[in-house]
Amino acid sequence: MISCFGFRQFYRVVFGVGIAIVFASSGCAEKETTPVSSDVQTGVSLTVYNSNLALVKDTRSVDIQPDVSCIQFMDVASQIIPTSVHVKSLTEPSALTVLEQNYEFDLMSPQKLMDKYVGKEVKLIFKSEIDGREEERTAILLSNNQSPVYKIDNEIHLGFPGRVILPKIPDNLLAQPTLVWMVKNSGSENHAVEVSYLTGGVSWKCDYVLVISLDEKMMDLTSWISIDNRSGTTYNEANVQLVAGDVMRVQPPMVNDERMYMMEAAAAPRQKQFSEETFFEYHLYTLDRQSTIKDNQIKQITLFETTGVPLKKVYKMFGQRYYYTSSYGNSSNEVPVEVVIEFSNTKENSLGIPLPKGVIRTYKADSRGCIQFTGENTINHTPKDETVSLKIGDAFDIKAERKQLDYRKIRADLHQVQWEITVKNHKDEDITLIAEESLPGDWKIIETSAEYEKVEANIIHFSIPVKANGEAQVVYTVQIKY
Repeated sequence: MISCFGFRQFYRVVFGVGIAIVFASSGCAEKETTPVSSDVQTGVSLTVYNSNLALVKDTRSVDIQPDVSCIQFMDVASQIIPTSVHVKSLTEPSALTVLEQNYEFDLMSPQKLMDKYVGKEVKLIFKSEIDGREEERTAILLSNNQSPVYKIDNEIHLGFPGRVILPKIPDNLLAQPTLVWMVKNSGSENHAVEVSYLTGGVSWKCDYVLVISLDEKMMDLTSWISIDNRSGTTYNEANVQLVAGDVMRVQPPMVNDERMYMMEAAAAPRQKQFSEETFFEYHLYTLDRQSTIKDNQIKQITLFETTGVPLKKVYKMFGQRYYYTSSYGNSSNEVPVEVVIEFSNTKENSLGIPLPKGVIRTYKADSRGCIQFTGENTINHTPKDETVSLKIGDAFDIKAERKQLDYRKIRADLHQVQWEITVKNHKDEDITLIAEESLPGDWKIIETSAEYEKVEANIIHFSIPVKANGEAQVVYTVQIKY
């Protein structure tokens, strides 16, 4: 089960612990600290947002000394937002109080290890110039700027050959980002502690694979969820939830785009793996099983898969408002003809579910039955019962031309323009092209050779049927008043 907490507890995520955070040295420097690694983790939940943000809920079994003690909570995300941390005992919520929190991110490296030993004794191992045997010297590290400076037998040595041996790792230097708490325990020694925090470096996106049928009247649609984890830690056997929608944030954390990552693709199942529900003004998708999200990995899981969705292919050309303000002569200008596919996101069409924003890639089988790529485009978050319209390319065998047959400036604020639209169909099948004309100002069609539809205040559509290997024209005259 996914562990959840109520409004009051969530309020404490932002405000309760945040005021206790200190970044200077605290009382824990003088106390024995109990390390708590992910080895004692009993559960983890991951809620991922579209905006490079995730909510982590990490539950571990922790032995806590009575009264005041210190805990080192290890294996947290390196892009954790420290002010979002919330600590709660699931065993005895009222018995455990966090008095102080430190987010320790001074991580070890050869440079930092040497820096910590400036003024201290170290061992130097080098080969003898006489017989090549290894020898050992004790030295004081005086400086570590650019190159080490040692004091050996009251002499200062620069560029000393060999390797350095340090006696131990300094107490205040860690191998990974760690939360350090000073806690007060008035209850039992063992607690199931749930730690919740926000982290950057985790995001998800949706990709769609759309396969068009041979007659181009039906389609199959598969949706893939890709979870990208570059947060600096692995979430083992996590309960995964995804939030679709644009969450308001004050200032997103920085992301290191130079990291390398790997891709892991799950086998495509035939059933839905996510349950969907409305959540505030967003949509929440919950994976029906646990999944491990490794650090530096993209994991892909199917969101849904459906077949036999009715599809409509439409050819469109678009006019511009500036066509009606100047004379363009009577030469013909070729206009691109866009290929648009449309489908309704309804239950009757085997859909009727909220579609997260993402890229839709379209494919169709050729005469040999081999699937070929036909184009791609993006969709925004699309609620149920809405129509999805995608431009996937420009038509090859359909040509459209515009010619301005007449232009008159009747007075300073009144123009009269006559346009001819010619459509040539080189396909072996009949088609219908929609010419969308965008008319500025106060307009009036005074003459036309074809019917038109007013779809918006300043947009009209001409539906132009064209026979196979034939052509058709539409001529219309419009008056524009500014």
